[in-house]
Amino acid sequence: MAAAMQDWLPWSLLLLCLTCDTGAFYVPGVAPINFHQNDPVEIKAVKLTSSRTQLPYEYYSLPFCQPSKITYKAENLGEVLRGDRIVNTPFQVLMNSEKKCEVLCSQSNKPVTLTVEQSRLVAERITEDYYVHLIADNLPVATRLELYSNREGDDKKKEKDVQFEHGYRLGFTDVNKIYLHNHLSFILYYHREDLEEDREHTYRVVRFEVIPQSIRLEDLKADEKSSCTLPEGTNSSPQEIDPTKENQLYFTYSVHWEESDIKWASRWDTYLTMSDVQIHWFSIINSVVVVFFLSGILSMIIIRTLRKDIANYNKEDDIEDTMEESGWKLVHGDVFRPPQYPMILSSLLGSGIQLFCMILIVIFVAMLGMLSPSSRGALMTTACFLFMFMGVFGGFSAGRLYRTLKGHRWKKGAFCTATLYPGVVFGICFILNCFIWGKHSSGAVPFPTMVALLCMWFGISLPLVYLGYYFGFRKQPYDNPVRTNQIPRQIPEQRWYMNRFVGILMAGILPFGAMFIELFFIFSAIWENQFYYLFGFLFLVFIILVVSCSQISIVMVYFQLCAEDYRWWWRNFLVSGGSAFYVLVYAIFYFVNKLDIVEFIPSLLYFGYTALMVLSFWLLTGTIGFYAAYMFVRKIYAAVKID
Repeated sequence: MAAAMQDWLPWSLLLLCLTCDTGAFYVPGVAPINFHQNDPVEIKAVKLTSSRTQLPYEYYSLPFCQPSKITYKAENLGEVLRGDRIVNTPFQVLMNSEKKCEVLCSQSNKPVTLTVEQSRLVAERITEDYYVHLIADNLPVATRLELYSNREGDDKKKEKDVQFEHGYRLGFTDVNKIYLHNHLSFILYYHREDLEEDREHTYRVVRFEVIPQSIRLEDLKADEKSSCTLPEGTNSSPQEIDPTKENQLYFTYSVHWEESDIKWASRWDTYLTMSDVQIHWFSIINSVVVVFFLSGILSMIIIRTLRKDIANYNKEDDIEDTMEESGWKLVHGDVFRPPQYPMILSSLLGSGIQLFCMILIVIFVAMLGMLSPSSRGALMTTACFLFMFMGVFGGFSAGRLYRTLKGHRWKKGAFCTATLYPGVVFGICFILNCFIWGKHSSGAVPFPTMVALLCMWFGISLPLVYLGYYFGFRKQPYDNPVRTNQIPRQIPEQRWYMNRFVGILMAGILPFGAMFIELFFIFSAIWENQFYYLFGFLFLVFIILVVSCSQISIVMVYFQLCAEDYRWWWRNFLVSGGSAFYVLVYAIFYFVNKLDIVEFIPSLLYFGYTALMVLSFWLLTGTIGFYAAYMFVRKIYAAVKID
């Protein structure tokens, strides 16, 4: 937890404010480490991941070479939830010291023998497209991919487009044969720090690359000193893994150092820079157009029509004619009638406020660079703690709304607010965690961590929700501008387009259209093991989403009241979250077209976590739309004279 708490030091915040500019969204969150010549640079393993199974595994779940003593790093909450299990490795790397070829775990020049069971496990992981993730000085290893950007013209004129793949492939398959990458060529880049004369130079690691190779046992020549000789050219054959018998092989590695002009503060740019920034700008422009389109609808339909309505309703000479017309004024005696299940509605809206505050703060702080990937797990740790502490705001808003809706059992309402949404999330996660446990994956949350989360829930969030609910319930309820009649008004038969599901489809398409491009990159980061760090774009998209949800909610509630249907409380909450339905449809489309998941448990994990995302997104957008519509309804009924 200490690593995560470093981000919140006051001097870091001050330094951040002074150094951050509008063009860069990354500011290092950890102190640099200076190395001298031949200082050891520790290579650590993080985990094994695959986009096909979505199940991370510990590094030593496979028969890799182990050091004499295995030491696991103390992890924060976010790292545990991500499935990271950072552990030391036997790679011996010295600063600015080359190694041509070194054999790992070789005793008396004997190769490593994989048993039939180990060979079968390694072959299974290779066919499942697993990647190995290592770190050096907290920098993740990357595999360089060189793509030719010009398809036409001579080969000499073709420009190489360099991209980086996170981690390296465990192996590959070819013609139904399975091969293991048993030789790793590490390429580390260092930046030489400028110092005064007569002082020893210091170095900082600024990039960590790897070239994985598969070299069969017969082509590697090892001596008694654990040194080896790599085959020249392309004469060697790859190291095959036969899952039906024992396999003998060498695990080897080499180290090459290169000097780089990249400074330590910019060393993460390679991992965080996306080549498709233009697509993000297109997304922003597209979203702004959607918002302007909605604003046009509002100004044309709502403002002009509404002013005309209010002017007609306020003409004292035509009161009788007005009362004979249809319109939203006719339901003034019922529009603020409390809905069914006010406790559940206020509880869901309280959880929505809690989510809104948490997401807004996390995205804003991440945009400033305080939750960079260099602080592993900081983003998820901060999100969990913020959600707990935002319970006081969720409880306050839920308590005040519950009192406005004529509720009187505030203790039960506070308990419902504190447990309804978190209980659903915890229940789904616990069921999914049982399946992950069965697979012995590092993605399974350990039992002590689960107990700690429960203690946070009932020790931090629950008391804060009760505290906020108590003060919210004691505060004066929202002042509704008109009185409610004792006898409910009869609701006329509604047209087909006023159906609730049709309203969800109509209201959800525009907010979803404002953010679906950014949604693609978020899904890629979650399910395809990529970094996502364009929080500046995400913050703009979030603001646009808030504006578009508010506007479409006002339009929908206006049409509903004009149809003389005053049951808008629940309907507006459901309809405002209509974009969550399109997120669900997009998630199914993404699963079918982008992912190669065929097994039951990975599919269950995908749809289980997707269900949580959709539920949270529905609560968030529904809450935004509800409060926008509530303010609009109070405003328009305060503007007309009610006799």
